[in-house]
Amino acid sequence: MGGVSARARRENVIRAAIAEFAIAGHHGTTTAAIAERVGVTQPYLFRLFRDKRAIFVAALVRSAEDTRLAFERAADGVEGSERALQVMADAYARLISTQPETLLMQMQGYLAVAAAEAQGDDLIGEVVRAGWTSTWEAVHVALGADGEKTAGFFACGMLGNTLTAIGLPVNAWR
Repeated sequence: MGGVSARARRENVIRAAIAEFAIAGHHGTTTAAIAERVGVTQPYLFRLFRDKRAIFVAALVRSAEDTRLAFERAADGVEGSERALQVMADAYARLISTQPETLLMQMQGYLAVAAAEAQGDDLIGEVVRAGWTSTWEAVHVALGADGEKTAGFFACGMLGNTLTAIGLPVNAWR
């Protein structure tokens, strides 16, 4: 990775970590696997991140940002209109079909919250809740601050997430 800035390497590590954590979760993923995927040594990972937990947190943050940004970009210029809901749903469908690790990383985050908090670690929960809240707010604004539309959007989205994660077609029951 010669000639690549530390910032770009950090981003590459986060993207590699998302791919690894999405499949094996926080406890099942090794830093060796992340380092191998990105093409750096483990010691280099720890120059960029304090520990595996810090890498996991960065992956959670990036995954949530990717989702929020997909909604914001899709709704740009159509906020508050009937079209906003459809363009955001389409954008999310594209995101999880082209980058399924984004969805799986989010789900790994949801799973990790209870386990971490049972061990007295509140950071994972704080990060996951902040990402969720940020995404909710972006969608809520795009849907004209309509609470029922926002709740319905997320309810359908979570159903779609579940169906996708277990390998069923999203439109199976329409």
